[in-house]
Amino acid sequence: MKKIQNEAEFKKLCDWCTGIEPKLERIIQQFDYPPFWHRKPDFPTLILTILEQQVSLASAKAAYTKLNEKIKTISPENLLKLTDDELRACYFSRQKIEYTRILATEIVDGRLNLSTLNTLDEPEIRKQLIRLKGIGNWTIDMYVLMSLHFTDIFPPGDLATIKAVYELGLVPPESSKDDIIDYMKRFSPNQSVATYILWHSYIQKRNLKLE
Repeated sequence: MKKIQNEAEFKKLCDWCTGIEPKLERIIQQFDYPPFWHRKPDFPTLILTILEQQVSLASAKAAYTKLNEKIKTISPENLLKLTDDELRACYFSRQKIEYTRILATEIVDGRLNLSTLNTLDEPEIRKQLIRLKGIGNWTIDMYVLMSLHFTDIFPPGDLATIKAVYELGLVPPESSKDDIIDYMKRFSPNQSVATYILWHSYIQKRNLKLE
């Protein structure tokens, strides 16, 4: 799978997507092009993404900020030095304490090397990460979308994206998630770019901030 190389290419692919679905053009006309969101492909990003599972962006950011204040440098070694009580004080739930410890331990013990992981193709990255408890397809989708910029990713587990599809009337109201997955295939091999436009619509309409 290809990767989006830069913002100029990203905007060209946004125009390509609006050619496939004219309703997306209204988003760009109203709110301009989506930002070419990028997160570093590293351990702190995976921690933030785990924290974002099934909570608001604001709640996840608050926990991440608290952790950053506590240990200054978010590294596997520093995270593993914290007790459960210290992580709870950073607003980590019991499950997210477990999930982040598992990830940190995999890296410290040498079973997962993120520098090597980031050079692999998307299916192999998914294969390596999905085996870790607490890292499911949504978390992987966010990583390969926002950190590695693979071009053809649609995250069906992302509620904001699904809501944006309904809000824009891209599918009938009675459509299922499987129907939406089928609909998004029309944007292949650039489903990631269409997803960015959908995020942009959802975020702008609610005055949110995606970091």
